[in-house]
Amino acid sequence: MKAMIVVGHPAPASFNHALAQAVQSTWEEAGCTIGFHDLSAEGFDPMMTADEARGKPSRDPVVLAHIDELKQCDLLAVVHPNCWGAPPAIMKGWIDRVFAANAAYSFPKGDDQGEEPLGLLRARGALVLNTGNTPSGRERAVFGDPLERMWREGILRYCGVRHVRRALYGVIATSTPADRAGWLADAKALASGVHDLALEG
Repeated sequence: MKAMIVVGHPAPASFNHALAQAVQSTWEEAGCTIGFHDLSAEGFDPMMTADEARGKPSRDPVVLAHIDELKQCDLLAVVHPNCWGAPPAIMKGWIDRVFAANAAYSFPKGDDQGEEPLGLLRARGALVLNTGNTPSGRERAVFGDPLERMWREGILRYCGVRHVRRALYGVIATSTPADRAGWLADAKALASGVHDLALEG
């Protein structure tokens, strides 16, 4: 199986990177071929061009390479912090440019006329891991956990991914080594579970 892992955090020693590496090791142990992308380290340009914003294909070779990898992967993992209830800018730009029309999704009549989309991704399993500094109960009760809805329904299932698992880890700012060890173990268990679901189809 081919897997794509994308992390959107500027600090290479961040807990986000530790989570991404936990997923990577789990899927490598399962025999997957991994494409690992640290967006900040790679200098990914998050700015859409005017043509891309109008649904035209990108001409950026890096974006095109990411699109091709996304289209070919069986498993996808994205890891990023919660920034004001949304992904950080570099991750949002990656979504905007790589989950492109006629690559990740299309429409029955060829363009967006308000109809239900056709998901084009072959990936059958996706894992979304987020970190934050708001307790999970307050995140759900006060803010409605917007990243859950965005990733699960607004992006992944929209593009045809059947099995989606997500976790939000925090409070990061006050976490202990024991907290982090437990979260890493949980991330590995989720990665293993998503892998098994993807195998089932």
